Amino acid sequence: MEELYLTGIFVFVLFLFLGTGVWVALALLGVAVVGMEMFTSRPAGDAMITTIWGASSSWTLTALPLFIWMGEILFRTRLSEDMFRGLAPWMARLPGGLLHTNIVGCTIFAAVSGSSAATLTTVGKMSIPELRKRNYPEFMTVGTLAGAATLGLMIPPSLTLIVYGVTINESISKLFMAGVIPGLTLAAMFMAYVVAWHFLFPSQRPDGEPKVSFASKLWSSRFLIPVILLISLVIGSMYLGFATATEAAAFGVLGSLFLALVQGSLTPTTFGHSLMGAVRTSAMVAFILMGAAFLALAMGFTGLPRALAEFIAEQDLSVYQLIAALTLFYIVIGCFLDGISSVVLTMAIIEPMVNVPAFRDVGFDMIWFGIFVVVVVEMAQITPPIGFNLFVMQGLTKHEMGYIAKTAFPMFLIMVLMVIVLVVFPDLATWLPETMRRSPGG
Repeated sequence: MEELYLTGIFVFVLFLFLGTGVWVALALLGVAVVGMEMFTSRPAGDAMITTIWGASSSWTLTALPLFIWMGEILFRTRLSEDMFRGLAPWMARLPGGLLHTNIVGCTIFAAVSGSSAATLTTVGKMSIPELRKRNYPEFMTVGTLAGAATLGLMIPPSLTLIVYGVTINESISKLFMAGVIPGLTLAAMFMAYVVAWHFLFPSQRPDGEPKVSFASKLWSSRFLIPVILLISLVIGSMYLGFATATEAAAFGVLGSLFLALVQGSLTPTTFGHSLMGAVRTSAMVAFILMGAAFLALAMGFTGLPRALAEFIAEQDLSVYQLIAALTLFYIVIGCFLDGISSVVLTMAIIEPMVNVPAFRDVGFDMIWFGIFVVVVVEMAQITPPIGFNLFVMQGLTKHEMGYIAKTAFPMFLIMVLMVIVLVVFPDLATWLPETMRRSPGG
């Protein structure tokens, strides 16, 4: 019962801080200080200084601000406009029409952004006016965009995967490779939903787009060349073994700066705005990581993670029952915390539960678990009251939060289905990293 008592105190103090409006990072630090002072004999101040320095001086963590800066630069280019012009001729004749540009556009931008909010804003500012102009149902326009933008958390370079990798000391490059196939699978499932809507509700279809010749489609595809080259530079350099995640991020920044320069959108003003935007976001994430590292240390001194892992083991849950419980757990905490906070807050307790032979025997290693966590964290992006994508979408469309959540609910159910697919077919996440490891460059 002691572990339940400790857990109750930690949870109570954490939600007390969060309920008063304190920043997440400060709340984590506050809980850690309370835990150190109440349940250990080690001075909290000395432990905090050592832990925060160690958490913030990781070379791997350098990739985070670089990828964030890359996304900030691209956000200020004509990338969204060019993507729509390049994708529309190919998507128009598919069942569901130009709604597919929401999903494919988010998939492409996710591969150069790493942020769900940036993906949503960049694709949405171009696709929403175009789809409205063509009389696509608002319910489908808003829902598919809010849901598909969560792919920014899955498809590399993913900021959430970077944070997960740093937190559990796992290879960022392997995690990035693990996210490719599940990310594309989830995008395909979103597109299948659009196709199903097309056939189930024919009365809601807008007028068809004029027919375009194959030569015209190819000519329009020239607008996609810059972003495809950038994706190839970033992801290809890691997959072929030419670069680590941090080096690939540096290549991405240089490539995005060159793209912005060629498009004429690189001015001293946009450069400064992109740099400051990256600094603000990176500082926020780093601050959360510092607080989480100190909280993990405090919980380690109290023995809470080990005690909870033993408590769960005593319940004699099967691997699949534990996965179901963790899915529900992350959905619930995702209603109150953003994705990165959810990951760093829980890993100290969750890792000892899942990094065991029973999990590995059924194909669930820590690489697989990272992809699982990202999928359930994606759900939190579109669940009220704190779902960040809902707030971004509200700013883009001016709809009520409840309406936006309702439109995104089918996408939420598809993500639940994706969890089941990952459990049944764990190789979706583990095959590519294993292939990369066995390749000469890996």
